[in-house]
Amino acid sequence: MPGNEEAREDKVMIVLDTSFLIDYFRGVEVTRDLIDPAEDVAVTVITYHEVLTGLKRKKNKREEKFFRKFFSEVRILPFDVRAAEESSSVAAKLMAVGKAVNTLDLLIAGIAIANGADKIVTRDLDFVEIAKVSDIDVVVYNV
Repeated sequence: MPGNEEAREDKVMIVLDTSFLIDYFRGVEVTRDLIDPAEDVAVTVITYHEVLTGLKRKKNKREEKFFRKFFSEVRILPFDVRAAEESSSVAAKLMAVGKAVNTLDLLIAGIAIANGADKIVTRDLDFVEIAKVSDIDVVVYNV
């Protein structure tokens, strides 16, 4: 997986959702072809939260050490005022059409949009609904 490279104008930015990270590091084959080395890879602080919550619940020190090292090497996009603006816009559009999605997924999408990401890679179908009302591409895979 690409490391913590600085974003470059000529690179496509791809945000890796929590489900993707879990599947990728568990060796799910389909995930291997979804990342191109020419892409600028990032995760969000929400994914950081979700992964660490799971690790702390499981109390698996080996996995926690692994993911802490990974997170120290990959760009983590923050939730800030711009992300709050974007995620609230997406949430309002979804509410207007009667679609409910997971709030954390809305926050991840808002962060991705606010930071100019081109796409989100996930197996979470909530992002399909998010893509319908926003300008972010979503790559959904099945396991």
